[in-house]
Amino acid sequence: MFASKISVIVWNEYLHEREDAGVRAIYPDGLHAVIADALRATPAIQRGALPLEVGTATLDQPEHGLSEERVAGCDVLVWWGHKAHHQVSDSVVERVQRRVLEGMGLVVLHSGHFSKVFRRLMGTNCSLKWREADERERIWVVEPSHPIAAGLGEYFELPYEEMYGERFDIPPPDSTVFISWFEGGEVFRSGCCWQRGHGRIFYFRPGHEAYPTYHDANVQRVLANAVQWAAPRVTIADRCPMVAPLETLSDKHRVFSKAGVLQGQGDIE
Repeated sequence: MFASKISVIVWNEYLHEREDAGVRAIYPDGLHAVIADALRATPAIQRGALPLEVGTATLDQPEHGLSEERVAGCDVLVWWGHKAHHQVSDSVVERVQRRVLEGMGLVVLHSGHFSKVFRRLMGTNCSLKWREADERERIWVVEPSHPIAAGLGEYFELPYEEMYGERFDIPPPDSTVFISWFEGGEVFRSGCCWQRGHGRIFYFRPGHEAYPTYHDANVQRVLANAVQWAAPRVTIADRCPMVAPLETLSDKHRVFSKAGVLQGQGDIE
């Protein structure tokens, strides 16, 4: 049975917006609200795209808004975190990891590179260089045929962003869709794709809370494209069963002792 929609949860710590008046002025209802509204409003342009059903979740909610039932019904989880990675419950991280391996998509934004769930799925430190100096960021589209790049030009720019620089300690991406250049001279792999188990993962660099990045139309286009790309193709729960052979096994006239030593039974060539 084919899916008729994509169920999306936008997860956010929702701390900076409550604690910092400058951030609150840009995102009065939280980054998650702006991202969710953008996903609802940005029309899909890929062939075979499905409508989105978008909800939100935040750190302070019971189970961080990511209960077993809610995660089980999620097709794509969008993750923004920064100052409270350590506060995210390990049981929730394991739940999200399991669902990604089963087929759920994961879109990790900006400082989510240091989230527990991203580092666990990458298996590396995910460390990088950074600097907050109101720099211009030019985001080059290096794989224009990739579905996440649909509708974009050769590059787009953000007038102010936090700098992230190489080396970015990640495993080699399956695809690198974007590379960023910063005013100070650094470059960064800013749009990277992987598959883990049956699930697709996309990391997108822009999104520092002090700048209106998620109000940018090009950024919104990337997020809308990424959700469509990351949506499950299959959902397969992990199992490790012992199975009967499909064919009748031939009699090789061989037996093995419990110690693993080959015992002769008739002639063995």
